Amino acid sequence: MSTTSYIQISVTDEQKKYARRLVEYSLRHHKIANIWDNQNERFSQTRIMRYTGSLGETIFADTYHLPRPAKSFGATNGQDWGQDFLITSEQYAFSLDVKSMKRRTGNLSADYVLNIPAFQLHKVGSKTSHYFCISFHQTESEGTIASLLGFIDKQALMNGEVGTLFLKGTDRIRNDNSSFIFHEDTYEILLKDIESPVITEYVRGLKGFRIKYLL
Repeated sequence: MSTTSYIQISVTDEQKKYARRLVEYSLRHHKIANIWDNQNERFSQTRIMRYTGSLGETIFADTYHLPRPAKSFGATNGQDWGQDFLITSEQYAFSLDVKSMKRRTGNLSADYVLNIPAFQLHKVGSKTSHYFCISFHQTESEGTIASLLGFIDKQALMNGEVGTLFLKGTDRIRNDNSSFIFHEDTYEILLKDIESPVITEYVRGLKGFRIKYLL
């Protein structure tokens, strides 16, 4: 598949319940500092951020026949070193960090972006070799839909082959002419630069499966 295509599948109620259980256990037992704890307006989003991340990991595991995550937000100390999944073959080993977010629509544009904090890429001990990107949106007729966008090579991102690094304090103008300021050094990746996901016969048989193309 080209980098202009992605796939969508339906999210089941069981998958959502599983992710919620992970999050509730994590909030009770894993008192982990989050990067947004000092931002009062975002602190209340801890539960939903962990839920979105855990749901993304659950969807990825189920889609590609991998063990589901047993914990939310990393290991008991909150650190999984950026390795949600380790996928190996005779020639390659991919250490994947699944990046999940909510969007208002599943009709995605090539110039939509994914943001990754720079500190995650440069963290000492990080095991990540690739990021896998998933977004979720709600529909009236089909419920929750997952858009599996695909892979980002971490080294290519760090080398400047894909994405753009915006330094803390940079003013950024959105396509609708609204603006915001980056609160930390951040890599911004256009969706058109994400490598499309692998499609297997099993994936084709998943409920709601469809191939979509970036607008």
